[in-house]
Amino acid sequence: VQAQVESGGGSVQAGGSLRLSCVVAEYGYCRDFVSWYRQAPGKERELVASISYEGTTTYADSVKGRFTISHDNAKSTVTLQMTSLKPEDTAMYLCRTRPQCRAWSGRDFWGQGTQVTVSS
Repeated sequence: VQAQVESGGGSVQAGGSLRLSCVVAEYGYCRDFVSWYRQAPGKERELVASISYEGTTTYADSVKGRFTISHDNAKSTVTLQMTSLKPEDTAMYLCRTRPQCRAWSGRDFWGQGTQVTVSS
């Protein structure tokens, strides 16, 4: 089964906004811990934000106050709302799911990613 599907990337001017979505398979059953990561050329993969099924959130210092992660459990969707975007936010954004159900416990799933490009 495809664990998740990301969408919402695009090209924007500095200061603009984008909303990324990650639709998670079996979200209500497996109660996944979901994280957004980003990868830029020549740089290490960076954790951007995470949310538990119960709604506990964490953020990288570089995005605090600008990005908000949320979920809609009924729609099995995790959203990353990005505002005040900077050129340094340019990266491939990847949704990682970590199921908490016993059937998939101990395994992480990575999406194909959605590109975010911020121009100055």
